[in-house]
Amino acid sequence: MIRLDGCRAIVTGASAGIGQEFARQLAPRATLIVLVARREQRLRDLRDELMARHPNLRVEIHRTDLAQRAALDELLDWIRRENLELDLLINNAGLGDMGPFASGEPGRLETMLQVNMVALTTMTRALLPAMIGRGQGGILNVSSTAGFLPLPNFAVYAATKAYVTSFSQALRVEVIGAGVHVSALCPGPVHTEFSQVARRGAGRPGPGRPSFFYAPVEKVVAEALAALEQNRPFVVPGALVRLSMFLVRHIPRPVLRLAGRIYARQSG
Repeated sequence: MIRLDGCRAIVTGASAGIGQEFARQLAPRATLIVLVARREQRLRDLRDELMARHPNLRVEIHRTDLAQRAALDELLDWIRRENLELDLLINNAGLGDMGPFASGEPGRLETMLQVNMVALTTMTRALLPAMIGRGQGGILNVSSTAGFLPLPNFAVYAATKAYVTSFSQALRVEVIGAGVHVSALCPGPVHTEFSQVARRGAGRPGPGRPSFFYAPVEKVVAEALAALEQNRPFVVPGALVRLSMFLVRHIPRPVLRLAGRIYARQSG
């Protein structure tokens, strides 16, 4: 096991939702938290909140659009110049696009690929060697239950999350014995801004899910941090969601394709 007490963490996508909650739950335990997102004022507000509650905590903010390679490189250069010695990386930043692939806006799809996969991979490659050198570290990649199966009208997003889950599982095998834990967080529905941002314009929402299917963001983050400390390969928060994913992974593919066609008709 690793302990998060005294960690020096960086959280991407920290301005809202799951990323913001990661910062709040790490604040009592960390010595340094670097908050990364595009919306600078939200980062400033969160920094002020965390430092007011935890006066001994050092909080740094860095406004970064992870879809832009130059901005990502500048962030990594800043980390090196500041010699921050980060030992906890939470790759939380991500976005979706809800609708048929054929009508997706190419720029938006490219942005999703850059943020969900390229930036996550680049951040991990930049910070992992130093963690291995120190014999201590943790990497938590935020994936999704969407990565367990293809989702019509959410095709690219689901594919990016399949990449995140697969990458995380392979990486954790590579670092066995190096003192670095790698875990993937695969949440189901969570009440955040994600769905609102993912929906195209004023298009009608897809089929709704019962309220009991949603997991509170506080529970999602708490389970994720516990899984990382215990060096578990991945975590699916919520008993009902875990059961659903277990069943999905054992359903024959033809049945899944039929269900996908029904879902596509309802949400298209």
